[in-house]
Amino acid sequence: MTDELPGDPSAREKTERMIRVDHAGEYGATRIYAGQLAVLGRGSKGDLLRHMQAQEQRHLQTFNDMIADRRVRPTVMLPLWHLAGFALGAVTAALGERAAMACTVAVEEAIDDHYSAQLEKLDDTEAGLRSTVVEFRAEELEHRDIGLEHGAEQTPGYRLLYGFIKAGCRAAIAISERV
Repeated sequence: MTDELPGDPSAREKTERMIRVDHAGEYGATRIYAGQLAVLGRGSKGDLLRHMQAQEQRHLQTFNDMIADRRVRPTVMLPLWHLAGFALGAVTAALGERAAMACTVAVEEAIDDHYSAQLEKLDDTEAGLRSTVVEFRAEELEHRDIGLEHGAEQTPGYRLLYGFIKAGCRAAIAISERV
């Protein structure tokens, strides 16, 4: 017996949603780091931010390739994520290095939750996508740990900032899967 109901997305549609939202998320992440680098790029955290941005850029390129190879429609929200991601990065960086790290922690924990949920749904028929998600999830957790090591939790109003950013990420994920 199957858990699917009439009208549920097909396996292909589910996979396309995963690729679409992962592409959007990695795109947004590159924009967040671009915003942070615009403000903090010449400071003591510049090299660290460039390292994380380079990993996100590699993730984005991988999903760019999947979008093209599998002919998956990207989210129509990319222009908004372009602006919102940069603004989020720049604003948190303008609040200080710790606030930029708090942003990283919130975003990466939202992505960890998202990738973990995807891994529960992916089986051997999508072994390539599964291994990509496993690899990228590990790097996202590395970014979270870097943020924590660099004072994210010492940001004034950390819990509020963290909660706001994480909620925004969850909303962006839900929107990008479908739109």
